[in-house]
This record gives sequence, structure tokens and C-alpha cells, in this order.
Amino acid sequence: MPFSTALKLPKRPFCGSTAYTGAVAVTRFRAFAAFVLAAWLSPAWVVIPAAAAAAPSPPNIVLVYADDLGFGDVGMNGSATVRTPNIDALAADGLRFTNAHAPAATCTPSRYSLLTGEYAWRRTGTGVLPGDASLIIEPGRTTLPSLLRQAGYATGVVGKWHLGLGAGDVDWNRDIAPGPLDVGFDYAFILPATGDRVPCVYVEDRRVVGLDPADPIRVSYRERVGDEPTGKARPDLLKLHPSHGHDQTIVNGISRIGYMSGGAKARWVDEDIADTITAKAVSFIERHRARPFFLYFATHDIHVPRAPHPRFTGSSGMGPRGDAIVEFDWSVGEIVKALDRLGLASNTLLVVTSDNGPVVDDGYRDQAVERLGAHRPAGPYRGGKCSAFEGGTRVPFVLRWPVRVRRGVSGALVGQIDLASSLAALTGQPVPPGAAPDSQNVLPALLGQSREGREWIVEQAGPLSLIKGRWKYIEPRDGPRVSTSTNTELGNDPGPQLFDLKADPGERRNLAAAHPDRVAELAALLTRVRER
Repeated sequence: MPFSTALKLPKRPFCGSTAYTGAVAVTRFRAFAAFVLAAWLSPAWVVIPAAAAAAPSPPNIVLVYADDLGFGDVGMNGSATVRTPNIDALAADGLRFTNAHAPAATCTPSRYSLLTGEYAWRRTGTGVLPGDASLIIEPGRTTLPSLLRQAGYATGVVGKWHLGLGAGDVDWNRDIAPGPLDVGFDYAFILPATGDRVPCVYVEDRRVVGLDPADPIRVSYRERVGDEPTGKARPDLLKLHPSHGHDQTIVNGISRIGYMSGGAKARWVDEDIADTITAKAVSFIERHRARPFFLYFATHDIHVPRAPHPRFTGSSGMGPRGDAIVEFDWSVGEIVKALDRLGLASNTLLVVTSDNGPVVDDGYRDQAVERLGAHRPAGPYRGGKCSAFEGGTRVPFVLRWPVRVRRGVSGALVGQIDLASSLAALTGQPVPPGAAPDSQNVLPALLGQSREGREWIVEQAGPLSLIKGRWKYIEPRDGPRVSTSTNTELGNDPGPQLFDLKADPGERRNLAAAHPDRVAELAALLTRVRER
């Protein structure tokens, strides 16, 4: 007899409702009961501590997703130059992972994989998107937020989106669909793409925020629209100059990628972005404190253009890039304060991580290179954003859930792509056949109950890489060795590369010639994964 039948529970109500009713309370009980039952039946699960057994509901879940934050950019991973006290406090009170990976070394594919549980390289059109791209997640497909919404969670996304909006040419002056509300979120307050791409406006649910109908927005990535000045033609109007690219329409004294006209009252002020989206994230938590919620808080920091609020100017001693890290840490602190103030901290699973590795000069002359000093954004790892080396995808990852997760450090191999299956298991939700095909349930590792995570993981840059145990294989790929724009080592090589990450975490010694059998084994495994 099904567990729910034995309890004679009614069917789960539509979870998009904001009313807290008895039916929602039943939904919460069903999800928690399934969670406890799964824990009891799983051989990998340890005995539930008394505090967790007494938890009144399944946990709230907050995922804070930084942009371009490197492994070495935070104090918990050894940075002695940039202060990140809020992130470091989470690590002291939670579980810090040293072998956690973003799915890709660039933004859009990591976000796609995170939300769908599918490696982005399996789909065409999932590279870094222009600001006017169509939605690349099919409406109605199973996603991380849709699985949690099925479990009775209120689901919200606040911050950077960069997964496309609409279908075809978007009219920014009307309802914009499909979008986040069509792939599992109940609420959205987003930057459509990135801060360096037009349109430079916020979209709340389906509408541009603060748009004056008499000043309609036009956007193009093909040709200039309107008579807005560009950075290329009018550098005298700029307060932040580009180092490469980023020389089209000027918004707030900063030239961007792409052309935009209109929407003057709706345009954001870069220095206020962190304040605006952090306030929206806190507001979402406040509105849904009486029921389980999932918040995907995707910050703009520390992506370019780096224009932190004046109160953070000079706070790092490293220029705008370092100041943006301090601002990101402040945003994390505001989330923690809200959870504490509302009495939600003990039963909230809070994750802080990044979409890919670091980049120093990413298109603006903001002194990031000149003021880097001894700071190592990728920590001990080679490469960074766009790189097949570890600096591209090995990212900060800390998880805190006081009633369930013990403090410490974990070397388990885990990937952000696994959050879909793992959180579905936590909340008692079955993953439908064919959904989240590359996501694995590594919940015991995430909760600190097991030292083992995945057996292997695939990383996407130019070439694909595969890590299994101590070994990392990078498939052969012709192409430049170093990016001419960002000066990042890309990891391209016409021959196979093999590294012993335990003995050589900096990937300096290619052992492919010395271990041909290991190369053949990992290449064959990567082929099987690719063809599956």
C-alpha cells in the first residue's frame, strides 16, 4: 500500500498558492514523512540526530550562486587578501567542500545544467547567450525548482538569469514569456542576461520593472537601434572604459555588449544592483516563512562591469574586483541575518557556490590586473573561467543546515548538477524517467554522512574533461592555449592530457605518455558518457 494511502492523505494542492492552508500543512507533512521514510530505508543513511528528528518540516532551501567567484577568492579556502567573514562563518558552522565542481567553466551552461540536471554540452544553443536569446529550457520540463514545487515548496529566483527569455524576438514592452515562471518558479525578479549585456533592466515575473509605456524599449545584437551613444564613438561619456569589446550602448556611464534604446526610467544603476536584488531575496524569504521555500539567489557579483556600491569602495584594497567580492559577502550576510531574524536558520539548508571559476580582466579597465598583488583567485589551481583546467570549474562550495549537517570539511567529489536529484531525494520526490539525466543523488555526501560522492564527473570548457578518483583526463582539442582577451590558460592541446590531481593539483605535469592505459580507460568512459 502506498505510504500516502496508508495515511489517507488528500492529494497535494497546487503549490503556487500563497495562502497557508490546512492543505499546505498536509503537503509539508507528506514531504517530511517521505524524507524520514527515505532516510530510514536508505543503507547509506546514518541515524538521524535528535535535533533533525524533531524538525517541524522539511528544510527551507536557499542556493546562493555567485558569478565568476574563484576557489581562492574566499577566506574559507585560504584567501588572506580579501575579507569574506560571512562566507567564512558559514564554513565554520557548516560543511566546506574542497572537491566541488560547477558543470562548466562559463555561465550559461553551468546554469542550464544546475537547473535541469543535464549537461549543457548535450544540447546545441546552450553556450554563453546574448541578452536577447530565447529561453533555452523547454517550458514544462522537469527542473530543480519544479521538483521542489511538487514537494510543496514555494519557489523563487532572484538575480541573474542568462538562460534566455521568450520565444523568438522579445517585445520588452509587453508580457515576456516563456521565462522562469514556465520552468518551475513561482516568482522571479531577474536581470535578463548579465550586467555587461543589454537590456539593462529588471524583469519581475513577466514584466520589465518601472517601464514607461511612452518610452518603449528596443534591443538588438545585430544592428544599432535608436540614437543612444556608444562607448566606441563617445568614450568621453564613460566612467568605466572597456579593455576589449563592451563598446556599444552606454548605460549609466558604462558601455555594454549590444544595442538598446528607450526604457530610461527602467534602467538599473549598477552600483545599486546588489542592494536591489538582495532586498528582493530577503523579501521572498519573509513572504514565505510560514511554508517550505526554495530560493535561487543568483548574484551579479563579481561579474563585470564591477561597480560595487560606494560604501564598499576601497574595502578590499584590490580595486573594484576585490570590492565586489566584499559586496557579495555582504549579500550572503544579509541572507543569513534574515534567516536568523525570522527563526528559520536552524532548519534552512543554505548553499553558497559559484557558476564557474575566476577571471581577472573580463573586458573593462577596472585595475583588476594591476591590483591583484599576491592574491590567487583560483587558489592552487591552474586556469580560470573558460578553462579546462581545474580553476575553471572547481569552485567554492559550502553547505549549512544546523539541525542536520555536522561541521567540517569534505573532499567528496560532488557537482552542482547533482543538486536536482539530491534535493529531490531529500524532499521525497521521484525524478521522472528521462529527467535530470546526468544528475546523481549524492545526498549522503552533501549531508556529511559519507566521504564518497560521485565516482566520476565531467567538466565542460572548450574540450571536455573527466575526473575519476585522483585522475583527470582532458580530451584532445586544437585551439589557442591562452585567451588573447582574458589571458586565461584554456587547456587546449592537440594531444590527450592526464593529471594526477592528488600529487599535482596545479596540473603542471602531463602524465598521458607515462600512463597510456589510464588515458585509454578515461577516454573510453568519457565516450560512453557522451554517447549515453
